[in-house]
Amino acid sequence: MMGDWNKTSGVSGPLTRRRRATLAAERRASVQPVNGASAAACGSPVTAEPIVPDGGKRLERPTAAAPWAERKKRRNDIGDRLSCHKAQESLLSSASGYRNYRGILNWCVVMLVLSNARLFLENLLRYGILVDPIQVISLFLNDPYSWPAACLLIVSNVFILTALYTERQLSKGSFSEPTGLVVHSVNLTVTLTFPAAVVLLIPSMTPVGGAIALGTYTILFLKLYSYKDVNLWCRELSTIKVKKLVRSLSCPSPQHLQGDEHKVCYPGNLTIRDMYYFVFAPTLCYELNFPRSPKVRMSFLLRRLFEMLFFTQLLVGLTQQWMIPIIQSSMKPLEDMDLSRMMERLLRLAVPNHLLWLMFFYWFFHSSMNFTAELLCFGDRQFYRDWWNSETVTYFWQNWNIPVHKWCLRHFYKPLLRRGFGKMASQSAVFLLSAFFHEYLVSVPLRMFRLWAFMGMMAQLPLAWFVGRFLRGNYGNAAVWMSIIIGQPFAVLMYVHDFYVINYRQESD
Repeated sequence: MMGDWNKTSGVSGPLTRRRRATLAAERRASVQPVNGASAAACGSPVTAEPIVPDGGKRLERPTAAAPWAERKKRRNDIGDRLSCHKAQESLLSSASGYRNYRGILNWCVVMLVLSNARLFLENLLRYGILVDPIQVISLFLNDPYSWPAACLLIVSNVFILTALYTERQLSKGSFSEPTGLVVHSVNLTVTLTFPAAVVLLIPSMTPVGGAIALGTYTILFLKLYSYKDVNLWCRELSTIKVKKLVRSLSCPSPQHLQGDEHKVCYPGNLTIRDMYYFVFAPTLCYELNFPRSPKVRMSFLLRRLFEMLFFTQLLVGLTQQWMIPIIQSSMKPLEDMDLSRMMERLLRLAVPNHLLWLMFFYWFFHSSMNFTAELLCFGDRQFYRDWWNSETVTYFWQNWNIPVHKWCLRHFYKPLLRRGFGKMASQSAVFLLSAFFHEYLVSVPLRMFRLWAFMGMMAQLPLAWFVGRFLRGNYGNAAVWMSIIIGQPFAVLMYVHDFYVINYRQESD
């Protein structure tokens, strides 16, 4: 038997017991399958099995997987050296699907800052420092003993209390509906005509003070109109004989109310407190139960107050330092009707005018209205939407001023549709109303009627049709931005030129 073992092992000579044990262990290691027979049957690559020699250190036995991986890596390296191209689109092509242009946007911002910094330095070198806060105060207080604009704001309480008194009489049945309609109509008409007459007839009223007073009365007119309509709808609902009124305008559903808020029903809303809350609330549409926020956040309130003060100073300073010199230098080309120089002045005025308009938007629609809403715990803070992404003119006018859009939709556009008017006629009527108020807020304080603002608003109708019909996507958005950037300074130049001709040229003559 020993001879047979020697033949099979390939070892000549007698074998000791220790030698035979070592050969047997090596033979078992060479034929033992790794991870069992199932791994080989599944075709899995053979992995390294740790071997613990006599010294106790774990070593990895080289297996068949390592040479295969090395050969594959070597083939890939050779393939990469032979071929380095594949079919693909350039990043700036629309077919590439690439959308990350953050670096280009940052570049545009840097270029915008640098170009405007150059214009600012050029302005300082040419005109010096023109910022004068005392001059701004004198615009509001031209005659400190009369203060006509402030007196107009105080008198506005008469129209507020008249509307409240009329609604109380209507709720008790002391006034009939036709009588109440006549009283409301007279009150609303005087709300617009009385301040306009004061601005036109009192010489001490400055254009800035007149514009602020007329803007306040315009807001009050829209609020009182909404107050009249909503209370009328509540009276109409109260006359409907039903067993149970689950949801109505007078008593909204409980899910719209938060916490332990008290639900107000008509005519319990006809109080001085409710009336003045609506007057100061940042909305034009009246409701009996406004959404309310749980508490006043002091940090948020102080941030908005700081923004209001900061942007007020910035708007005044940029107007004095940047806008006024350009407008003054534009008078001569306008008088001579030099078209090339007029176009150059228009483009020079477009940049500062547009920046001031953007700052005013943030100051009014974000800082001021959020400050008021936080102070009054007013819950609906959607004062604007993403108008900067507008691809049509219609989308812009629907989203840049949400309070006015809601009022027009609720109290003007939908009532016209209910009376049988078509959509195009109703939209045209909305633009006509907006054009009237734009002209009212510009021509009356300047004491001249040139209809530039009116025609500018009415021109939005064909522009909206053209952009919606022929332009899409980025082209439509660019057209909207161009109408904003170029249209506003053109109207400003027209009004300033006419104001200069009427007031200063005649004085010099």
